[in-house]
Amino acid sequence: MHDKDAKFLEDSFKKYYFDHYDLIHTPKTPEMREFGYQKFNSGMTRHISLKSDKELHLLLMKNVPSDVYCSNARYSFPNLPMAEKDWQNADLIFDIDAKDLHLPCRQNHAIKKCTSCNGIFGNSEVCPHCNATKFETASVLCNDCIAGAKKELDKLIAILTNDLGISRQNITVYFSGNEGFHIHVTSEYENLDSRHRAELVDYLTFRGAIPETFGARTNFAKSVFPDLDEKGWPGRVSKAIFSAKSNKTKLSKEIISEGYFSFKKKLESLQKEIGAQIDPNVTIDVHRIFRLGGTINSKSGLTKTMCTDVAKFNPGTDACFIDDDEVSILANCPVQFRLKNKKFGPYSKEQVSIPKYAAVYMICKGCASVS
Repeated sequence: MHDKDAKFLEDSFKKYYFDHYDLIHTPKTPEMREFGYQKFNSGMTRHISLKSDKELHLLLMKNVPSDVYCSNARYSFPNLPMAEKDWQNADLIFDIDAKDLHLPCRQNHAIKKCTSCNGIFGNSEVCPHCNATKFETASVLCNDCIAGAKKELDKLIAILTNDLGISRQNITVYFSGNEGFHIHVTSEYENLDSRHRAELVDYLTFRGAIPETFGARTNFAKSVFPDLDEKGWPGRVSKAIFSAKSNKTKLSKEIISEGYFSFKKKLESLQKEIGAQIDPNVTIDVHRIFRLGGTINSKSGLTKTMCTDVAKFNPGTDACFIDDDEVSILANCPVQFRLKNKKFGPYSKEQVSIPKYAAVYMICKGCASVS
């Protein structure tokens, strides 16, 4: 990133952190957490110990980071090297990212930057400037992608509450600040190590399901499949396969006639439909540091924001806190996006005067520069 763009973003972020202290808090037991931050055009600083909101706010104003992180883990000595921290336990955190859903709409709101000539373009697999086929990809907010991420969020919360007995009050949902959601869970599961979290991820994502769990018998002709109103995965699988109780007898005969391996493939094909699509690595890693709630995501200039009403949450308005002072930038954004109920773009190397929040968004996406 050009120095002048980094300075513009740093000034914008500093004003945000000054104006919105009320949104940024240390988590419970901050003295046991590892904090970290990254500055524009610089590397990561980790193994920081903070004891209060006051110390956190001082760090923000002194360093003006591009991104701020906090561990899900609790340690006896959070400021020491990893091998000496003495891990105690860790919050259970899930990450749902729209890009991992591979929805068909993504090609229409992708911003691609050629790694050969730095040309910026939209919906094409070849750079129109030099015909190269390697590029970096960013994406602007899309209602369909956010709706898709919310659908996965609903599936995840249903499994956590209905199957695992986790109280909804112990589940906190944040918009990630870019294109997805972070789900923080405080419960008895915080004592699980990485291996057991991996097993939990398999359960939540419906990975590795075997036919015998869902009624298949050694003599497959005598298989009896679960009723639709059974709890947990048996009921979900039957709902997905049979749709209604009235279909079960007929479709059961068809499944039996097609054989065991056909039924196994049918279960595998259901994984994305009924399993929660989460990033497994995020949940399994008990030493990861996560973006801190209330801080800005440098990939977008939007804030990691708590969602009290997920259904009504609109990131383009509810997570956009940069001010609306008019600024002049050189914009080269091939797709249209919407923030604070206003449309911006597309722009083709145009000098434009727009609100600062939109300018910050495009510079973070790599498709604009301060003029």
